[in-house]
Amino acid sequence: MSENKVYHIEEIMKMLPHRYPFLLVDRLVVEEPGVKGYGIKNVTMNEEFFQGHFPGNPVMPGVLQIEAMAQTAGALVISSFENVEGNKKSVYFMSIDGVKFRKMVKPGDQLMMHVEKIKERRNVFVFKGQSMVDGAVVSEAEFTAMIAD
Repeated sequence: MSENKVYHIEEIMKMLPHRYPFLLVDRLVVEEPGVKGYGIKNVTMNEEFFQGHFPGNPVMPGVLQIEAMAQTAGALVISSFENVEGNKKSVYFMSIDGVKFRKMVKPGDQLMMHVEKIKERRNVFVFKGQSMVDGAVVSEAEFTAMIAD
């Protein structure tokens, strides 16, 4: 069994077009190339969204948790390409299903976005994702994305 491949922020920025404040994956751990892995997001009080969500009670928006899962899935697929450096493809959301928010994500939490590909047809991928903090599920969804130039 092979070791997990770890990608740090500089490598993730070569895979995804997102940048601050919208890049929501600090590290990617590939368990099975193109199929299964997890992203890590270190949630800090410095995040722009905490200014208004919610003053005096900072909570990470659930939609950003789902976006973080999608970015993790996109980076997972792109990381399986032979030429990650020369990659000119992007990943686009097509649908989101079965979303559930279970617990709040607060500053100081480490969000771990576990994703697994459950279906692939040409350039369309379906993933199942769960975000966790300290081993507890905080959000989950199934989402479809397309890879395009």
